[in-house]
Amino acid sequence: MCICINCRHIHYCQTYLFIEKQHKINQVKVNKSLFMPIYTIVNIKFNKQYKKISLDWDLIECLSFVEKPGHWLIKNH
Repeated sequence: MCICINCRHIHYCQTYLFIEKQHKINQVKVNKSLFMPIYTIVNIKFNKQYKKISLDWDLIECLSFVEKPGHWLIKNH
């Protein structure tokens, strides 16, 4: 599970924006200058079902992480 959903930087983090693009989700609207977190670890899981391969991207470690549970629910304006 991506730790980004409980981070206060979620709405303007470059790494989170990258992961969202990999998931092909276009919900992220950046209204501030992008923040570049330090020392991140992204876990990529390869899933093969029949002849189709899918990737699951999760940020599992980030030194810039600042806990703010539920902050991802707040909409950007």
